[in-house]
Amino acid sequence: MNRRDMLLTSGATVLGLSAFPLRWAAAADKKPQKVLYFTRSAGFVHSVVKRKDGALAHSEKVLTDMGKKAGFEVVCSQEESVFDDDLDQYDLIAFYTTGKVISDERKEKLLKTIHAGKGFVGFHCATDTFHSKGALDPYLAMVGAEFTGHGAQQKATMKIVSPDFPGIKGLGDSFALKEEWYTFHKFLPDLHVILVQETQGMTGPLYQRPSYPATWARMHGRGRVFYTSMGHREDVWTNPIFQQIALGGIAWALRNVDADVTPNIAVVTPRADEKAPDVKKPAAKKAAKLKA
Repeated sequence: MNRRDMLLTSGATVLGLSAFPLRWAAAADKKPQKVLYFTRSAGFVHSVVKRKDGALAHSEKVLTDMGKKAGFEVVCSQEESVFDDDLDQYDLIAFYTTGKVISDERKEKLLKTIHAGKGFVGFHCATDTFHSKGALDPYLAMVGAEFTGHGAQQKATMKIVSPDFPGIKGLGDSFALKEEWYTFHKFLPDLHVILVQETQGMTGPLYQRPSYPATWARMHGRGRVFYTSMGHREDVWTNPIFQQIALGGIAWALRNVDADVTPNIAVVTPRADEKAPDVKKPAAKKAAKLKA
């Protein structure tokens, strides 16, 4: 069994939660940091953000626990009115959202805040928020790409193309994970790709395309933006690899640690925007023929 398989199967015994504070890059001034984790759904409600009987959802509990162990506070909210408050109280804003989750006015305030230097982290469906009509929506332009769909959950490979990025050290050249893998389009040309979705061997028509970015970082003005497509499944949120990567992205977005985020999308995924063949066309042609 290689090290990556051990990480996936043995969980906390290899990269346990008790080790995360040692791997966490805290603020240089040791000032307590606060993260707003926004999990509002205006579309499909993922199970990891579904609250029951007023209790925090699965991912909210996990991220809150990660924060306690690493030394930062997590404030969870599903109310869009949270953006009416002073956003300066937060050092970073994280989204796990679907649909139009805040008003245009609140979105504008959010984008201005990030552009001015606030950190942002997007998990999984943060790219399934504010869909575009033509040009890329300003929110998605901040995140870096737009969700186009997903196939059946399956085990697939994440290729590491930025091994020096925070949270990536020790993961080797790649790792495999069962997840609901998103597909994207309209990638920004300034993405610094960290993990690449290896499509070779994947099943389902949406994945019959060249490999493409799955986790990346970029600058939005002065703000640091980190996004990962992972986070659909409950067991992914408790997986030590995902937690290590998430903590690395959070530490970077908080400016606790620096990293080279020179755009590399054109080098590591030169055919990223090539879509899978349109599987609807043959069915449409067949239906038209039957109708005739």
